[in-house]
Amino acid sequence: MAREIRIIGLESIPEIGPGDDIAKLIVETAKREGIGIENGDVIVIASKIVAKTERRVIYLSRITPSKRAIKLSTITGKDPRLVEVILRESRRIIKATRGHLIVETKHGMVCANAGVDRSNVAGRDDVVLTLPEDPDKSAREIRRRLHELTGCNVAVVITDTQGRPLREGQIDVAIGISGIKAFRDYRGSKDLKGYTLKIKRIAIVDEIASAAELVMGNGSEGIPIAIVKGLNFDKDHDNARVLNMPEEKWLFR
Repeated sequence: MAREIRIIGLESIPEIGPGDDIAKLIVETAKREGIGIENGDVIVIASKIVAKTERRVIYLSRITPSKRAIKLSTITGKDPRLVEVILRESRRIIKATRGHLIVETKHGMVCANAGVDRSNVAGRDDVVLTLPEDPDKSAREIRRRLHELTGCNVAVVITDTQGRPLREGQIDVAIGISGIKAFRDYRGSKDLKGYTLKIKRIAIVDEIASAAELVMGNGSEGIPIAIVKGLNFDKDHDNARVLNMPEEKWLFR
C-alpha cells in the first residue's frame, strides 16, 4: 500500500477571543465536521489564535516609543510605536535597514519584526499581535487539555509564517511543539547505496507546519487549525527552541 498522509483543515472554528479554550474548540469543531481525533494525530495551530487567547493584542495608541525606538524608526521607516513593541519582544537587533528590522526574539528565533503582525488581527492599523509568550508551554497545555477531553495522545505544533535566508517568499515554521521530536535524524544510518549518512537531520516539525499551511492558508481562508493523520513520527518531549541555530554555527551574516 502506498504511504499516505492526510491534512484536514477545520473550517468552522469560531472567532477566537481572550481566554478561549482552544482544545475544547478543536474537539467541538472536529466533531461538528465529522473528523475524529485519534491517537497519533498531529494538531497544527496558527500562533495568532494562541496569542489572541493569551491576550497578546497590542493597541499602538497606548504605546509610548522610547528614544531607541524613535531612532530605529528613522532608519527603518516603521511606525516608532510598532518599533517599540518589537523591541519589547526582542533580545537584540540583528539588522536594521530601510523597511526591515531583523531581531532575535525572546524565544531565541531570528526573524523579522519579532513576529509582531497586523494581518488577521482586527483590520485596523493601530492593532498588532505579538507571538505567544512561551509557544512550547502553550503547546504542552493544549496537548494536555486535548488528552483530558478525548483520551487520545496527540502531538501539537504551533506555527508562524517566516522568511528564509537567501530565499524569496515565506513559509510556515514550528515555533512551539509538544509530544513530537523536532528532528528526524538520519545520521549514522545508511542510504539506498549503503553510504553512511553524516549530516542529514530533517526538521520534521517545520515540514509539518509548511504542509499544513497548504490547507490553512495565510489570507482570508479562516482555517487556523489543521489535523495531520497518518504521519509516522517520534514521540518525545522536545521543544521548538532546539530548532534555533546557535550563533557560532551561522554561516551567513
